[in-house]
Amino acid sequence: MNVLFLCTGNSCRSLIGEAVFNHLAPAGWRAISAGSQPTGKLNERALALLAAKGIATEGYYSKSWDALPVTPDIVVTVCASAAGETCPAYPGPVLRTHWGVEDPSHVVGAEEEIAAAFESAYAILRARIEAFLALPLGELAADRARFKTELDRIGSILA
Repeated sequence: MNVLFLCTGNSCRSLIGEAVFNHLAPAGWRAISAGSQPTGKLNERALALLAAKGIATEGYYSKSWDALPVTPDIVVTVCASAAGETCPAYPGPVLRTHWGVEDPSHVVGAEEEIAAAFESAYAILRARIEAFLALPLGELAADRARFKTELDRIGSILA
């Protein structure tokens, strides 16, 4: 099963989702990330944070949802629509859920505040991904409505 973490720029939150998911996922599950308007480069702070957590990012790059190497089965949007961001709507017959996370790359202020914002985004995404992977995935794969309900519920976990 392929899970797409989708955002606008594909430089920070979707990258963190992809990397954490792939770090924790069981065999047969894989994450990719993309953006509707990719920046073309990955956020250096996000890469440094993942490296500090021992999570590999080799081979990852900022890409458009128009150029995915695989077709996703599940699409997780991570943009913060509450902050006025426009969340891309992935077309096609996929299971969709929204896990809004504030964009730490937009935080300005002291180094401690910026670092805390990145840690918070990471913690939220990791907690949600751990909850996702704790689901009875084999059972839910056959019950899309229940799977969607569970994924939507997970989107409210704050870490």
